[in-house]
Amino acid sequence: MKRQVPGLADTARDSRLEIPDGIFLVRVDGAQFRWHAHKPFYVLRLHILEPSACAGQPIVGRLYCTQKAMWKLGWFLRDFLYDPELLAHEQVDEKALPGLRGVVKISHTVINGISLINLDGFAPASQWEELSPAPVSSDSRSNTEEASR
Repeated sequence: MKRQVPGLADTARDSRLEIPDGIFLVRVDGAQFRWHAHKPFYVLRLHILEPSACAGQPIVGRLYCTQKAMWKLGWFLRDFLYDPELLAHEQVDEKALPGLRGVVKISHTVINGISLINLDGFAPASQWEELSPAPVSSDSRSNTEEASR
């Protein structure tokens, strides 16, 4: 027997807004090393600072620590201005990561029915202005409309 239950569909939806693929200025809120026999990784908790439409939203992603993926961990640490002395000694201090800022490019993928966030690229926070998508202002729209007439 089927029964209509109003409001049930609302409970099945994810209550969090999905963050779109794109480029974000973020701050590291935390990092934790997770050991895995074949693929050790860091879980990164990032806090979106810009664009303002997504500000305050969390991003949680993984950076793997295998020999093959070490370049990406190094890229993240360099662009987020991690302590160069610790980097030179091949050390990652989880307590030194919170508060670091930088730019991250993300995309989404679904593996075995689970939605995951890929950390595709990094840049220093100082490059945010040139990397951020330009907002469309009402002035530029009206100028475009006048030019097309």
